[in-house]
Formats: sequence, structure tokens, C-alpha cells
Amino acid sequence: MACRKTSGPRYRSQSTPREPLMTSAYDDETLAFYDREAVVYASQPTMGRNVRLDAFLGRLAPGASILELGCGGGQDAEVMLAAGYDVTPTDGSPGLAAEAERRLGWPVRVMRFDQLDAFERYGAVWANACLLHVPEAALADVLGRIWRALTAGGVFYASFKAGHGGGRDRLGRYNNFVTETALEAAYRQAGPWSELTIEAAAGGGYDGVQRMWLACVSVKGQADASGKP
Repeated sequence: MACRKTSGPRYRSQSTPREPLMTSAYDDETLAFYDREAVVYASQPTMGRNVRLDAFLGRLAPGASILELGCGGGQDAEVMLAAGYDVTPTDGSPGLAAEAERRLGWPVRVMRFDQLDAFERYGAVWANACLLHVPEAALADVLGRIWRALTAGGVFYASFKAGHGGGRDRLGRYNNFVTETALEAAYRQAGPWSELTIEAAAGGGYDGVQRMWLACVSVKGQADASGKP
């Protein structure tokens, strides 16, 4: 697997205190936050075209099957459905899933990342600003589930807040705040990728804090002869 990294300005460690290493695959406090904030969070206006989403869709065949993880209010799913793709939106928060379903007029499955058990079902996976909530110890397992859910040559996009280990933001949400090195290692553990690009760029979030983000585009490679990643 070749890994190409394109970096902007170097990120600095955030002042958020680091959490003890979490062994669970999800964080109850974070899910509860999204349930409480579902109506407000889902009503955020879109700020023009999402160039990363456009680039992702540009790599897919017309009508490709896309699994969306952490769909939030359904804004990205709305774009993908309008473009004619076969989209399966999901979110771990029942409150957000309900808001997205209301927006889309389309079924939205309530599913945590660790509940994904599909095998070679999707031509692509879109996971924008959501896997950053997966505890560090569980990230490779979740990425492995995504690898198994993709068909051969499937395209996978995910984005993470960069940092130096897990902690909570000012809203109380858990973030894994990964380094590029740790993120690449988790991808390598998950399965073989024929392509992996990690790009660092500055950006904001729902908490209003400017941070460095890591945008990852990968393509599923071939398993070994035993079928194992």
C-alpha cells in the first residue's frame, strides 16, 4: 500500500486534557450529546459546495451504492441522492437519524460504527467528520469493518481532527485527536488498501474551534489468498 501525505501548516497540541484510554467502541456521552442537540445540529446551513464530496463522487460510477456513516442531519446524503446514487444513510444517534429521515424522506438506519457487519456490499463509504468520535483502541476494528463492507476497489472517505491523543472538546464530545502516524497505522491494521492519501488542512467544527483536520481517501485492495486482510 502506498501512502501519500500532503500537509498544510503543522498542527499544535490542543489544550483539551487527554482522556484515559477508552476500551469501548463508542462513547455514551457523545451519543447523548447528539440526541440532545439533534434539532439544532441538523438545522445547520450548508456553506456552499463540499469540494471533498464532489471529488469523492467524481470517482464513482453512476448510481453506485454508498454507505454513509454518521450522516448527521442528512445534508450530504441529500446531495448524493439528488445525484442519483444508491445511498444508505446511517447514524448512531436515534435523534439525528430521525431528523435526517425527516429531511430526506428516505430511510435512515440507526447504527453505531461497531455494529457494521456488511460484507462486500458497498461500492463506496462516506464518513465525513464522524469516525473522529471512535475511541483510539477501537479505530482499527471499525476501519476493518468498513474495509470488509466495501467491494473490491471501493472508495472510502473519512476525516478526523488532528492532535496527540483522545480527549473531550468544549461541548463534552469525545474525539480521538489522532496523529497522521497513528491514523496510517490503524488503516494498515484494518486491511490492505491499494491507495491511501492523508491530507492535512485547517478547518472549523460545530464547537467553533479552528483545528487541523486529516482528510483520508482510500481504495480497497486485495486480501491475501486466505481471504484475510
